[in-house]
Amino acid sequence: MHGLSVERIGHRWGAKQALDEVSFTLTPGAFCALLGPNGAGKSTLFGILTRLFTPQTGRVVVAGHDLARAPRAALAAIGVVFQQSTLDLDQTVRRNLLYFAALHGIAGREAETRAMAALDRLGMAERAGEKVAALNGGHRRRMEIARALIHRPRVLLLDEPTVGLDAAARAAITDHVHALAADEGLCVLWATHLTDEVRPADRLVILHRGKVLADGTAGEIGGADLTGTFLELTGEQA
Repeated sequence: MHGLSVERIGHRWGAKQALDEVSFTLTPGAFCALLGPNGAGKSTLFGILTRLFTPQTGRVVVAGHDLARAPRAALAAIGVVFQQSTLDLDQTVRRNLLYFAALHGIAGREAETRAMAALDRLGMAERAGEKVAALNGGHRRRMEIARALIHRPRVLLLDEPTVGLDAAARAAITDHVHALAADEGLCVLWATHLTDEVRPADRLVILHRGKVLADGTAGEIGGADLTGTFLELTGEQA
């Protein structure tokens, strides 16, 4: 069974070491929180995982495909929700998903079926005919997750997906994505700087100044006080 393998990734931006020997492996069905303060290297890692740029050292394997040697197969196995929204606000929810399906070579009845199935999984089927501009922030994020699932990826990457949402919307999105990992065997990497989005049973990788400070389950790493442990490890202020 193949999920996501990050092997000794190193990357510099000029004099700054953005990532330093970063390694972890995720299995199918795992929900992993990549937890780190702003500037920890999370966005650099996501840029490498999505091949926006190439790491200077190390390698990435996605669903058994080496990202450098077989980039098309590896990227086809990835669904991505970026921090910044990329939705067409003037089109309907359905049209947004059908356009994305077409980019993956999916058209006609198959595209319609997949779009509605993905929306249904995220509790958005009844919104299919609405314009995206009419949706609130939480529903737009659910739609982006549905869009990322339309080509049936094996790995789902989410970069700070709850930024700008209120507490209720954040909790709802977190619940939906946990269910996708548990029920559909998706390998999920969820980047965040918020400890309250991490559950005790979640896999947790703490990243700070480009280094992995801890890797295990959140309950093992943080005990009853994950926030306190996180602040202690990173030296951040509450």
